[in-house]
Amino acid sequence: MDTSDEGTMRPLKEFLLTFFMPEKCYDQFFFYFNFMHVPCLKIVLRKTMGILILVGIVIAPLPQIWKVLWSGSSNGLCLTSIFLELLAISTHAAFCYTQNFPIGAWGEILFALIQIAVLTLLVQHYRGKPIKGLYFLAVYCGFMFLLASPLTPVSVVWTLYEWNVLLVIAGRFFQAGSNFRWGHTGQLSALSVFLNFLGSLGRIFSSLQDTGLSLLTQMYVVACCCSGVILAQVLMYWNKCVTNSQKEGQEEKDKAE
Repeated sequence: MDTSDEGTMRPLKEFLLTFFMPEKCYDQFFFYFNFMHVPCLKIVLRKTMGILILVGIVIAPLPQIWKVLWSGSSNGLCLTSIFLELLAISTHAAFCYTQNFPIGAWGEILFALIQIAVLTLLVQHYRGKPIKGLYFLAVYCGFMFLLASPLTPVSVVWTLYEWNVLLVIAGRFFQAGSNFRWGHTGQLSALSVFLNFLGSLGRIFSSLQDTGLSLLTQMYVVACCCSGVILAQVLMYWNKCVTNSQKEGQEEKDKAE
């Protein structure tokens, strides 16, 4: 490879080496053109799935928050589903804290937790219950303090962390049920749902690599299927969102009054 080609490939090389592969795999793929090098393929696939998991955790809530703010409505979002999602990620954060992991190893979890808490407050605000949302935030902060404190046995935190995928499954089940009941997905962000689906796929692959076809892996498969159902509903109800969302908003306003 001549000097000009090296200069052209340098940004790509730096990107790939940073996120997807070690240098020896880069050489296998781009110098020897050995694209069927199995150990390197496994490394690339594993790192790719890790990025998908990170995207599903950290980035997925942002489009949803933006859509709620832009539309000024939270119609179509299932509050129970958001609560369960918040609880699941809270147990993850509490586990990392009690295990004294460095913040760099779980900082993205904390960022995602803040986003989902903000989304919860926005849902309450646009449903005309801002005070209730503030009460919830206060109770939630107390719960997190208790969960991360020495008052809660480490075994309890560990168990909650290991089985928090059940909370994720339940949350997505409630959201799918809400979509089916209303016949639309309202302000549910298609991009957020898609990113959650990708993150679920990444978790399946990582769990297969770590534990094989275990019960945990099977639960990740169920969670991914639930995400797939919600994604299918978003596509199916695409043209019904506006009309039915307005209807739901009026009914929620009547209940609040």
